[in-house]
Amino acid sequence: MSRGDKSLRANIFAAGAVLWRRCPGDGGDIRVALVHRPKYDDWSFPKGKIDPGENAVVAAVREVAEETGFDARLGRYLTKVTYPVPGHQKTKKVDYWAAEARDGKFEANSEVDELRWVSPEHAARELSYPMDRKVLNKFLKQPADTRTLLLVRHGRAGQRSRYKGDDALRPLDKLGQTQAAALVGQLRAFGAETVHAANRRRCVQTVQPLADALGEQITLEPLLSEEGYWEDPPTARRRAREIASADHVTALCSQGKVIPDLLSWWAEKDGVTLPPNRNRKGSVWVLTLYGDKLIAADHLASPLPTVPAED
Repeated sequence: MSRGDKSLRANIFAAGAVLWRRCPGDGGDIRVALVHRPKYDDWSFPKGKIDPGENAVVAAVREVAEETGFDARLGRYLTKVTYPVPGHQKTKKVDYWAAEARDGKFEANSEVDELRWVSPEHAARELSYPMDRKVLNKFLKQPADTRTLLLVRHGRAGQRSRYKGDDALRPLDKLGQTQAAALVGQLRAFGAETVHAANRRRCVQTVQPLADALGEQITLEPLLSEEGYWEDPPTARRRAREIASADHVTALCSQGKVIPDLLSWWAEKDGVTLPPNRNRKGSVWVLTLYGDKLIAADHLASPLPTVPAED
C-alpha cells in the first residue's frame, strides 16, 4: 500500500507546513525550509501530531515553531497526505498549509538537528519521500506572496424562531461562546490583525475574543448583515472586496444567508472551485487573493479541537 493512499482511514492526526521566506541575498527568490530528523535520517517539511485539545491549524503553527524556531503565518491549504505508520497498525493523516516565516532562529534539538533554507528545485531533490514532493508541487502551483481574508460565520446563537426580542440582538449560546473562544487561536494562526463584523450581536460576539486578544476595535459592517447584503448585493460585494484588498489579514464575521451567495459570486467571477462544505456556524473560509483576484478558498468546518482534550 503506497504512502498517500486516500482510501486509508486515519487514526493519528498531524499537521505541518511548507515554510517559506524570501532571501534578499538571493535576489528575493523563494526559499523553503527542510528539516533533518536524526531518528529517521530523513529530510522533510516540519510537521507533527495534533495534541489533545488542539485543532490542525494551531498544531501546524506550533509544530513549525518547535521544529524550526520560526513563527509562521499560515496561508492557503495545500493538501492532505495519508499513510500507514511503519511497524504499527495505525494510519496517519497530515494536513499541510503554505506558511510564511516570520521572526525566529533555529536551534538544534533531539528531534531536528539541522534546518536548511533551499530553493524549491533543490527541495525536490533533497526531500526523502515522494509524498513530500507532491506537497511541494501543490505549493508551487500558486504564488507564495498572497493576501488572506478570513470569512467567519457567527457561532451558534440558538434559534431565530424562539428568540422573542429584536433578532439583531440575539446573542451567542453556550456552544457559540465556546466556538468564539476557540476561533482566537485558529484566526491568529493565519495572522489576523484587524476585525470586522456585521452589525449583529452574535457576529460581534463571535469575534470579540479575537479583538480583545489583538487589542483592536471591531469595525461594524452593516452592508454585510443579511438585510444590508440583500438590499444591495453589488455594493455589499464591493465592500467585501475592499476589505480583502488591505495589506493585512482581516477576520470578517457575517451570517449564513450572506456567505454562500457572496462566495458563489466571487468564485464564479474569478474561476475558483469551492470545496464541499456545510457552512456551519463557527466555520471559517480562508480566502486567498493574488492582486485583486481570488485564487483559492479553503473551508475550516469548526474551530473546536480535532483531537479531544484528555480528561
